[in-house]
Amino acid sequence: MVKIAIAGGSGNVASEVISVLVATRKHEIFVLSRKATEKYIEGVTWIKADYNSVEKLAQVLEGVHTLLSFVIEQDGTESPIQKRLITAAVQAGVKRFAPSEWATSTTEYLPWYSYKAEIRRYLAELNKNKKVCFQPGVNSLASIDLKQVLEYTLFQPGLFANYLTRPYKTSTYLHQMETPIDFEKRRAILLEGDDDGIITLTTVQDFAAIVAHAIEYDGEWPTVSGIRGSILSVRELIALGEKIRGPFNIERIKAADFEAGTWETSWIPRVDHPSIPPEQVEFFSKLGVAGITRAISSGAFAVSDEWNKLVPEYEFTRVEPFLEGVWDGKP
Repeated sequence: MVKIAIAGGSGNVASEVISVLVATRKHEIFVLSRKATEKYIEGVTWIKADYNSVEKLAQVLEGVHTLLSFVIEQDGTESPIQKRLITAAVQAGVKRFAPSEWATSTTEYLPWYSYKAEIRRYLAELNKNKKVCFQPGVNSLASIDLKQVLEYTLFQPGLFANYLTRPYKTSTYLHQMETPIDFEKRRAILLEGDDDGIITLTTVQDFAAIVAHAIEYDGEWPTVSGIRGSILSVRELIALGEKIRGPFNIERIKAADFEAGTWETSWIPRVDHPSIPPEQVEFFSKLGVAGITRAISSGAFAVSDEWNKLVPEYEFTRVEPFLEGVWDGKP
């Protein structure tokens, strides 16, 4: 059993992870919140945290083994909250840290993820010169153990397959946003000339279960934690959609038009994430279509499979039967 602190724990993805961790009944779980209490969850303690003070955060993190961050920082690229969390974690002696990743392998064409890219750079710089620790009682260069200042990993599941079942809810907490591939209305917005882009589709349930496995893992965390459910090309995903739902209406946009912002389509997926102010939803929706379609082409949604290898006994949900089961009999 370890003590786990979760920053940004009131969000929908964080709630999925917390639910699985609580169900294990193995850990002490603390959620850091700007308020004294967000909501009652059996087995979870809410702690009021001052994200503006490294000193106060370090006090809160005393005795914590693993810190998971779900903090979203879209006001600029510097990610000050997570940088203070990292500094506080080092001061408090936290063993493991997972920054607010939980998505793609790269941030190319995804400007709203720029804070993730900055934290990747920051953590790599922090651990560039590792501390040297000699094994007790052994006087040999071969015994040198180079330890990270702060052990960390980047959890990356690709795209949650649950988004493709919208409007039918297939998880407890995940907020289902529209995507450029719409199974409900049998339509898609794609980048012209590129149907070979790879998408990793992982259910949020599998993702949360693997994070729970990772917390119990005895070895050192890999720097990159790819979590791979199913992998399909855009062409294969559209073919699957048409197999399950019937013919899709596909609109193709040139990369140059996306870049210039001059593209037009008959519909725009609504990106209404809880972190986006209502008055900015329309702007982010158009930005999201251009970014996601180009990011798929660049390989951002093709993630690695570190945890598939580290937990080989875990049986991941395959996307085809998952989607067939949800859409069977639906209009």
